[in-house]
Amino acid sequence: MSSFRHKALSEFSSHKAERFCIENKPISSFFGLNVFDLKKMKNYLPEEAYDSVVRAIEKKCKIDRNVASHVAEGMRSWAMERGATHYTHWFHPLNETTAEKHEAFIRPYSNGCAIEQFVGDSLMQQEPDASSFPSGGLRNTFEARGYTAWDPGSPAFIMDQTLCIPTIFVSYTGDALDIKTPHLKSLQVLDQAATAVARFFDPGTESVNVIYGLEQEYFVVDLALYRARPDLMLCDRTLQGHTAAKDQQLEDHYFGNIPSRVMAFMKDFETEAYKLGVYIKTRHNEVAPNQFEFAPYHEEANLAVDHNQMIMMVMRKLAKKHNLKVIFHEKPYAEINGSGKHCNWSLCTNKGINVLSPGKTPQDNLQFLSFIACTLKAVHQYHFLIMSAVASLSNSYRLGGAEAPPSVLSAFMGSTLDELLNVIDKGGPRRNKGSEQSRLDVVGMVPEIFPDNTDRNRTSPFAFTGDRFEFRAIGASANAASAMLFLNTAVAQQLKMFKILVDKDVEKGMRLEDALMKTIQKFVKESRDIRFEGNGYSEQWQQEAEKRGLRGIEDVPASTIALLEEKTIALMEEMCVMNRRELEARYEVKNQMYVKKLQIEARVLGDLAINHFVPTAIRHENMLLENVKGLRDVFPAAEYEELVSTQLKALRITAGYVNEIRNLVHLLIEARKKANKVESLHERAREYAAAVVPVMEHIRVCADHLEMIVDDELWPLPKYRELLFLR
Repeated sequence: MSSFRHKALSEFSSHKAERFCIENKPISSFFGLNVFDLKKMKNYLPEEAYDSVVRAIEKKCKIDRNVASHVAEGMRSWAMERGATHYTHWFHPLNETTAEKHEAFIRPYSNGCAIEQFVGDSLMQQEPDASSFPSGGLRNTFEARGYTAWDPGSPAFIMDQTLCIPTIFVSYTGDALDIKTPHLKSLQVLDQAATAVARFFDPGTESVNVIYGLEQEYFVVDLALYRARPDLMLCDRTLQGHTAAKDQQLEDHYFGNIPSRVMAFMKDFETEAYKLGVYIKTRHNEVAPNQFEFAPYHEEANLAVDHNQMIMMVMRKLAKKHNLKVIFHEKPYAEINGSGKHCNWSLCTNKGINVLSPGKTPQDNLQFLSFIACTLKAVHQYHFLIMSAVASLSNSYRLGGAEAPPSVLSAFMGSTLDELLNVIDKGGPRRNKGSEQSRLDVVGMVPEIFPDNTDRNRTSPFAFTGDRFEFRAIGASANAASAMLFLNTAVAQQLKMFKILVDKDVEKGMRLEDALMKTIQKFVKESRDIRFEGNGYSEQWQQEAEKRGLRGIEDVPASTIALLEEKTIALMEEMCVMNRRELEARYEVKNQMYVKKLQIEARVLGDLAINHFVPTAIRHENMLLENVKGLRDVFPAAEYEELVSTQLKALRITAGYVNEIRNLVHLLIEARKKANKVESLHERAREYAAAVVPVMEHIRVCADHLEMIVDDELWPLPKYRELLFLR
């Protein structure tokens, strides 16, 4: 065994990480300890300032800069009592990570003294360098100015003695340079459109909140083994690795006993999550070895996204204390299940009514069907755009396989609802002569639906699960807002159109209930092709989807074009969520990130092949040669020929793979050079997908075969059997 690999395997932790748990105290006693929430604001702010912040959060209006000074001073006082020395504007740039620039509270004072200060202007706005973040052409290198602006809807929190203030990030010209800004706009337009429709049923409805429940999957690996794998360190996935004799085929990991090292890590990050005001509810082993999941309670969408990004940060930091590494890559290991970030999506009024939950009265069910119909119409009309939003290099290794959502978007409703929607599609009971029966009777057919009285379809990317839809196609490493903002905007547009159509019929003298049912039927009929109750993994569905005109994700570069289609631009501009320039910027960034990540993967694989796999195979060849020579010296010629035949065969096979890998690495370099000369970024991405990726896959096949041939003592990298099972 190579000394590097041997050292990695022997470095298992005897370290007992510091426990952040507050011993013998219930979670409720320290929940939100590190969050400047409304309860703490009331203690630290003047009444006028506090009322202004509450109004801004509830009414989604701006905060006066004079009030901001009081808020800033209250934040500083609270944060310093918690040990904070710095503050930062915390934002979500277009590379789907988080960013922060720390500023000290301290400032010079007279006579060489210093004081701590935090003013309203510093709370409201900062100016990080916009040119160094991906902007898709919205900012040039010489146009460095960009602004972060406070988001009062997501409370400030403390992490590593730094007061973190959630913000948006926009350019000097006001264009969004981040994910949060258009996401907030999508939530706002959906609130407005949903509220208008909800008032058909309850005129007292003041607002409708979008609710997310983000289930986060992730892998854990021993830190020493991680550091012994250059591909994991630089690419977050293994570019080589033969499948282990045992991985997930016995299905014994799912919901199994959580390994003690992982449990200790989970307890630590959950405790920090509770201090940060995150309601983590569930933890369990996932399907693949060393794969796990946590799930919080559902909450307001903007907060849910921020909380998810925060906990991912916490997990990365705390894992090191346990000599572990958390991997959020969607497919770190070949041939076993990858990781997603399932988003449970629902809509809830200010009165606590979930409009996607069937009711007990015909009126309640009419509201339920109205929102279901608008959602299905939106998903049908913009299915390719919604799926393209989840397409990335890392997620492309997962999507479309028999383990994750298919590449074609479809909606699963369950047999109960599907039958009802089919009845509505066909017109339902008709009004007969002398009868008072009408199509409204269909509404009374809706049974009381609970989350568990209709089956679940794990092959559906967009499945109704009783009182919400579960969008299962988002990648584990992604910022959920980057995909959900398109779904929110599309649903808002259809709700807006729904209200216009209903109002027109009412103005013509039609009863409201009949007008609602007429439009529901129209939307259900027009969206019938998006509904599918069968196996989304099957070849039959792929053929059926094509017949229905549903477009799938063939490869990432091909899918990004959805952002520039006139249909998309019209949607986003009509709803005032993004303009053409901002969509073009995201198109550029997606292609840029795809190319850059593939460039890194190709370089790392080439290095591994030439500097690790080939030299190791040659050492193995030399061992075989020495063995052949030794046998010749010991055995007579007649016996020698028979004895060395196996070694010679192994030698030829090894030499063949070595020769093939060398030739393939040369082809890989040439393919990269050719692709890099393509001027158009989009065409360059397509060239990488078409010419570079296949060569990488071929190199992997050869290297995986070598791993099974070469002496285990010589192989330089930890193998899957070592990576996948914590000891």
